[in-house]
Amino acid sequence: MKHAVVYSWLLIFFCSSNSAQSQKLTEDTIARFMEQAVVTAQRKESQPLLVPYSVQKINQQQLDDFNPRTTPEALMMVNGVFVQKTNHGGGSPFVRGLTGNQVLLLVDGIRMNNSTFRYGPNQYLNTIDAYIINTIEVAKGTGSVQYGSDALGGVVQVLTKEPPFSKEKKNWTGIVLGKYMSGGMEKTGRGELHFSGKKIALQAGITYRNFGDLIGGDTTGKQSPSGYKELAADVKLNFLLNKKWQLILAHQSLQQQHVPVYHKLRLENFAINEMDPQKRMLNYARLKGNMANRFFKQIELTASWQHSIEGRNSRKNGSTSLRKERDEIITAGLTLDVASHLKKGWTANSGIELYHDKVGSIRKDINGVTAVAKQLRGLYPDDSKYGNYSLYSLQHFSFNKFIAEIGGRFNIFDIRISDTTLGYVKLTPFAVVGNAALLYQFSHRHSAYVSVSSGYRAPNVDDMGTLGIVDFRYEVPTDDLEPEKSTHTEVGYKFSDNKIKGSISLYQLQLQNIITRVKVEGQFISGYQVYQKENNKKARLKGIEAELSWQLINCLSIYGGFAYAQGENQTKHEPLRRVPPFNARMMTTYHKNKFFATAELMIASKQARLAQGDKDDIRIPAGGTPGWEVLNLYTGYKISKLQLNIGLQNMFDRDYRTHGSGINAVGRSAFISATINL
Repeated sequence: MKHAVVYSWLLIFFCSSNSAQSQKLTEDTIARFMEQAVVTAQRKESQPLLVPYSVQKINQQQLDDFNPRTTPEALMMVNGVFVQKTNHGGGSPFVRGLTGNQVLLLVDGIRMNNSTFRYGPNQYLNTIDAYIINTIEVAKGTGSVQYGSDALGGVVQVLTKEPPFSKEKKNWTGIVLGKYMSGGMEKTGRGELHFSGKKIALQAGITYRNFGDLIGGDTTGKQSPSGYKELAADVKLNFLLNKKWQLILAHQSLQQQHVPVYHKLRLENFAINEMDPQKRMLNYARLKGNMANRFFKQIELTASWQHSIEGRNSRKNGSTSLRKERDEIITAGLTLDVASHLKKGWTANSGIELYHDKVGSIRKDINGVTAVAKQLRGLYPDDSKYGNYSLYSLQHFSFNKFIAEIGGRFNIFDIRISDTTLGYVKLTPFAVVGNAALLYQFSHRHSAYVSVSSGYRAPNVDDMGTLGIVDFRYEVPTDDLEPEKSTHTEVGYKFSDNKIKGSISLYQLQLQNIITRVKVEGQFISGYQVYQKENNKKARLKGIEAELSWQLINCLSIYGGFAYAQGENQTKHEPLRRVPPFNARMMTTYHKNKFFATAELMIASKQARLAQGDKDDIRIPAGGTPGWEVLNLYTGYKISKLQLNIGLQNMFDRDYRTHGSGINAVGRSAFISATINL
């Protein structure tokens, strides 16, 4: 921390002595400092100061400056989001103390969560190529009315880059990017091709990445095997059909190969335990229209098709049997959102969302001596089907200095599972949820708000149909589950001007009917304790989040933010499992012309408030996860069409891991990236 303070004072001196206009903010500085509009919390574009929820955004400039290795690691820049890493190829965001299938992930407004998303940390967000991202938005504690099931903790939405139209002549451009990280921990190459015309715009890219074994801090060193390879491709076409209508066609695909699950290899006696492949594909067509009718001011119709594959290979030490599992999920989606301008000060977003999953799951046990393969039941019942259908309406009101929000959603599910263990199961759970919020704007720089949001998560195929080893347990199916429910209450204050902005929020999240694994006493399979899912828990989370950004002078800004959450399992009268510790981030950034430099200090306290499930988790040390402080330095310079970036991470080589992770974080290391605009 001492080094970060010295670094900050050196930057202040340099700025003060070298800038004749040090007390006058340039347009470029203001543009970098001020917040951009957000869309996720209300399904419409709004200024953050006027949104009566806690919502944060990572913009393109931040992504370019910090060069996060993966999409989950980019979320480490968001105050109040804590990222757990089960393995080097994973990364699961905690929002308001929840993660996994209790946080909804969206890509360009399309649900990424499917019916096999599992409870607890997962790796799915890491199947989004970090180089296709334009912005990431996080809406905390709200989202069930806006986007449906799974948004108990909130919503993380990734918005990908849009190819722009040209007002003048046709234009072809391109980008070539390369990145290398010390110790061979990353070798990345990407190429992009852009075309801009008056009525057609194109962006196409391909990314290849080779991640070497992760090298931890001063005592851990190389964690082998943990590296993997990744190949991604993307295409987006924009067609301006006429003055009113626009058509967008998009394709995204990513495949990762041989992704080791490090803690299983080191702590659970596995010779092989890996994801192979880890694959996601998304195709969608979106029709957007601007109309003169006040009831149908804007229309957005989206048809999507997603294909995800998770393969798992495992073999215990001393065994000759190789287990190969493969889960394949095909999701078809159709959504319609209609924006209405009903009266002055009264707008609305209403729509329909239809999603349907088909789940395929197989398993083979292959004898390493005879090469004979035995076909067995997969992790999930093969040919399971999961329908998710809903109607919603969000009403937005503005009068004098008040902004009010009220909304509701009706959601019904059609779940069909046919299994040798369960028999034929058909469930049709439903949920009705609502939200309400009120914001008062003291002036154009200050506002305060209060909001209440109810949420739910319907039981999915993973909840009801899992049969096999999950983490350090053996899970068996169940056929009688009801939706989880939540009530989130928040009060907050926001302020923003050209030099200083900040926010503070207090919240409470009440959870009921939580679906959780329960130990089946006295039953063991293959040496693992047997568990089964049940609705049997009530819990409460409460916390505080605050942050402040200050543009001290023309070329220097500082930032500080912290988050603290405390969870209580009210059923078992113990701490709630997996809740992150107090964590904070502080930065000093110097930016002048084509050069920038940032010192970043990240902090987490010890997490000693452990549930029994935490104590049983072999990834968490006895007594809890130790606290840590990590200093990172970033710098970049643009020379004509070349952008160079350098990052120096974990300067003091601290050996640490984020709470609940299965692998230690990176030790002292460096990366360099170069981007050439053609």
